[in-house]
Amino acid sequence: MSRLLEEYNNQIKQNLKTKLGLKNLFEVPKLKKIILNMGIGEGKDDSKLIDKALEDLTLIAGQKAVKTKSKKAISGFKIREGMPLGVKVTLRNKIMYEFLDRLVNIAMPRIRDFRGLNEKSFDGNGNFSMGIKEHVIFPEINFDKVDKTTGLDIIICTTAKNNNDAKELLMSFNMPFRVSQAN
Repeated sequence: MSRLLEEYNNQIKQNLKTKLGLKNLFEVPKLKKIILNMGIGEGKDDSKLIDKALEDLTLIAGQKAVKTKSKKAISGFKIREGMPLGVKVTLRNKIMYEFLDRLVNIAMPRIRDFRGLNEKSFDGNGNFSMGIKEHVIFPEINFDKVDKTTGLDIIICTTAKNNNDAKELLMSFNMPFRVSQAN
């Protein structure tokens, strides 16, 4: 069992129950899934970029990623239907907690000029999304073998009913949110 999952079951769950004023332990919000997505716009011209992104995302996630294909043709962008344009992977259970642990404790401290995550990135239903400009912040990626750095979207889906509960859950996992300053 991963360190973060163990900590959630032993400490965080009980702390959240009292902090959120919940009656039942099963009401406590938990992580459902984490989705990682890389959009490779230049992949329409060079299929090697898609293959390299697939390889990198598989390394980052610890699970096989899949190619995403265009749903319809857009002549203005020279895109045909079914053309690979990105890669994605959905993490659940143990792998999800291991990834979140690496994201918070190893990758985020390596982000240049990082001032914390924007707390307005919640969707109203307890899900949080964030973007990373360079995928090379993850230690699994060998910086010398990277031809082109690409961005990465991370969506964290929780069972929380609202943004405040989801934020409390993520903060209990040491997610670094930006401290808002009053003027």
